[in-house]
Amino acid sequence: MNQHQSTDSHDSFLSTIAPDMEGVNRIIREQLHSNVPFISQIAEYLINAGGKRIRPALVLLMARAFGYQGTQHQMLAAMIEFIHTATLLHDDVVDEADLRRGKSSANALFGNAASVLVGDFLYTRAFQMIVAVNDMRILPVLSDATNLIAEGEVMQLVNVRNPAIDEKRYMEVIYAKTARLFEVSAVLGALIAHASEKEIEAAAAYGRSLGIAFQLVDDLLDYAGETDVLGKTVGNDLREGKMTLPLIFLMSHCDESIRKTIRECIENHDEASLPFILEAVKASDALDYTARKAQDAANDAAQALSCLRDSQYKETLIKLSTFSAERNY
Repeated sequence: MNQHQSTDSHDSFLSTIAPDMEGVNRIIREQLHSNVPFISQIAEYLINAGGKRIRPALVLLMARAFGYQGTQHQMLAAMIEFIHTATLLHDDVVDEADLRRGKSSANALFGNAASVLVGDFLYTRAFQMIVAVNDMRILPVLSDATNLIAEGEVMQLVNVRNPAIDEKRYMEVIYAKTARLFEVSAVLGALIAHASEKEIEAAAAYGRSLGIAFQLVDDLLDYAGETDVLGKTVGNDLREGKMTLPLIFLMSHCDESIRKTIRECIENHDEASLPFILEAVKASDALDYTARKAQDAANDAAQALSCLRDSQYKETLIKLSTFSAERNY
């Protein structure tokens, strides 16, 4: 895996939809307004904290790739960013995280209660925005997705400090927790463009595989990344007792003494073992295995686009799938 991928890939796919993204950012600023200034303050802090905007970009790119000429996809993209930001606010409270995108997390600055409540505000504002789009096909897609995402978060929570999690179970969690929102972002773009049923299925397959690739690379970077590049502390997942794919792989391919150390670390929050386990992961094939799985998912995403006619938007979606597996942040 190329751990020195530049940010050019990210910048280039955003430049394809720059006017649309300006529209999304304008809608976000408008929709963040609340009569309670504290709500706007916290929401703006996280929304403006430098995220990659991958999910809203996916809505925009997919809509344009299917020939959409209107502007309602910008509202859908902003809505997706609100839902994503709400999940981040809630995630950081659950994880007791201090850093998000290289800055203090909202809960570290404003407290857990405020972060949870502002996350709720963003969720409900997103559903108000659905009404503005006035397309009844959108509501069941988004309501089902947000429900599954919430289930995924709970699945991850109950799996914390459980060293018995296997790869199959883990892939179910990351589909629900991460890939589902990528999937629905792509589907919304196709829906607003009145794509055919077959094309909507292709969009879903692309988004689902892209989301899996992104999550697996996140898993990998938590062991192999650099804190100043990632904007969060390396080794966080292990420290929080989360079994991600590199550690799951190591558990099934190491000797019993290392397996015992991992179990004790995960179950008993044994911080003294963290450096040893981090090095054991790096010394094994766990990171290469995770990188290969991410690359496979990225390839699946690109393959799903075969039914789309050639365009700069399709080309950018293919570049995005490459970026998902090769990024270093």
